[in-house]
Amino acid sequence: MKVYLGLPRGFCAGVVRAIDVVELALKKFGPPVYVKHQIVHNPYVVRSLEDKGAITVEDVEEIPEGSRVVFSAHGSPPEDFDKAKQRKLHVIDATCPLVTKVHNEARKYAKQGKKLVLVGHRGHQEVKGTMGVHSMHLVDDREPIQFPEWDSNTSIAVLTQTTLSVDDTQHSIDEIKGRFTNVMVRNDLCYATTNRQAAVKELCKRVDLVLVIGAPNSSNCNRLREVAEAQGVPAFLINGPEELKPAWLKGVDTVGITSGASTPEQLVEAVIKALGPQEVVPIEGVEEDVTFVLPQELR
Repeated sequence: MKVYLGLPRGFCAGVVRAIDVVELALKKFGPPVYVKHQIVHNPYVVRSLEDKGAITVEDVEEIPEGSRVVFSAHGSPPEDFDKAKQRKLHVIDATCPLVTKVHNEARKYAKQGKKLVLVGHRGHQEVKGTMGVHSMHLVDDREPIQFPEWDSNTSIAVLTQTTLSVDDTQHSIDEIKGRFTNVMVRNDLCYATTNRQAAVKELCKRVDLVLVIGAPNSSNCNRLREVAEAQGVPAFLINGPEELKPAWLKGVDTVGITSGASTPEQLVEAVIKALGPQEVVPIEGVEEDVTFVLPQELR
């Protein structure tokens, strides 16, 4: 068997920053440090931080008054910051700067009097945070598209969740443009999302099967699996080698492996080791050199 390895893969700059924030907060202030929502969507990462003294909660109201809390990389609605203030919590905001940019765009275009449309997946943590910033209409590519009774020349600003499928997002944008004449699109898909999806398309030209290493609740990991399937290649999303099924590998000579933006590289290495290929061939893609500064409290 030959394994083709997608590049880039794994941690993006926003994930590196978020994990660093929790680790530095633990080092600087000592445990416990509370984390509102999983810091990133990967159980291995969450567990390793909890082993060091982080405590993951889903609601600000679960956190004892006066405690220190890190808000997750996905972004939080303003009401969570308000609740934290009422509870005298010390908040360190680990929201990915590219998500913060979407929040700022929402405020800016709402101030300009535009109706806001967010292309995103209902219920995802990032979408909850963005929709909390200002009233907006959600377009979910997994659902039939419906709109309020807006005039066709209504001034609209379209924002997007950062971790969606490039192709599905474009399809949603085309539909919106087909219904309204005055549409301004801010395509907010992040660099890591687009680069990893492009790498999967390259992998698919060479392999019989694609394995995406990552968590089932990770949006960008699920999109990588869907991108491979859309290319006509069977694809599976697995957390690690223990989830490999021998039946998938019957008659398979070439396997493509990639990982989502919140997946540690050691999980990729563990899957490759479990497969025991004769050869591992990296498929070079875009080189990423993005970094983000830490929050003020930790600099």
